[in-house]
Amino acid sequence: MKVITFGEIMLRLAPEGYYRFVQANSYGAIYGGGEANVAVSLAGFGIDAAFVTKLPKHEIGQGAVNSLRKFGVDTSLIVRGGDRVGIYFLEKGASQRPSKVIYDRAHSAIATAVESDFDWDKIFKDANWFHFTGITPALSDNAASICMAACKAARLKGITVSCDINYRANLWTREKARDVMGKLMESVDICIANEEDAADVFGIKASGSDVTAGKISHDGYKEVAAALIKKFSFKQAAITLRESISANDNIWGAMLYTGKDFYFSKKYAIHIVDRVGGGDSFGAGLIYANLQGMPAEEGLEFAVAASCLKHTIEGDINYVSVDEVKKLAAGNASGRVQR
Repeated sequence: MKVITFGEIMLRLAPEGYYRFVQANSYGAIYGGGEANVAVSLAGFGIDAAFVTKLPKHEIGQGAVNSLRKFGVDTSLIVRGGDRVGIYFLEKGASQRPSKVIYDRAHSAIATAVESDFDWDKIFKDANWFHFTGITPALSDNAASICMAACKAARLKGITVSCDINYRANLWTREKARDVMGKLMESVDICIANEEDAADVFGIKASGSDVTAGKISHDGYKEVAAALIKKFSFKQAAITLRESISANDNIWGAMLYTGKDFYFSKKYAIHIVDRVGGGDSFGAGLIYANLQGMPAEEGLEFAVAASCLKHTIEGDINYVSVDEVKKLAAGNASGRVQR
């Protein structure tokens, strides 16, 4: 099984611990990005995963490539060129103070790429699955066109396509997102969203829920998933459900609708170390479960457990094994020392 993911990998700069930006005298530097995070997770699960993007030929671009290679991700399809690697600054929240992200990604190599940079016939050779997120088409009109070309090529080849809607208000308007994502969704088989994405992008709201107050209605999200599948004919619609108690403590779970049956996972009370990449790890878990032929309910539990573990790990990447995820999904959630 081979999975192709396509998007932007960025340089993440974050102050030490819980320091605020205005306190920081130094920044830790790592690489990460939605689709790259998915590729690394899948490689860690033993899946043949390739990440596709465009990166500059200079040393910072090479650093991004190297950060993927060391985890076994295939980087041979990455296009080299352009002038810069996108950057994002992360200030970790604590208690009632939320985390903050500041982007410095304008005119990055992938945002200025053109359709002719990518040979999708070559990229999709022997591929079984294609994954992207709503962040990538939000980068530029060019990036949106490239995503459309990729989705059409994948559909023609019978490749399963998954998309995490991942709406980012500071990248584009709701109106632009609705127009672009609506067209892209026509090629998508499995849709992943959080409790706000469907409302922000498609105006499909969960009744009886208030994400700000951490109130989640199961019936409301059944309505959302059913509306998404009715509108776009997805094979599956998955929605992660985050009940936010504070920046440090969340209740985490998810639901899955197959067009026939609804499934809700068990809930995890998480004390958060780093929540960046939580949705990406869920997506990777769901892709892995589908590739392994897991029943829908089992696959959902695997994906939620994988994402739960990611919240306990510093950085964008989910450094966990299939065995660790399965143990948590099976109920081993005590956190006791393993000797």
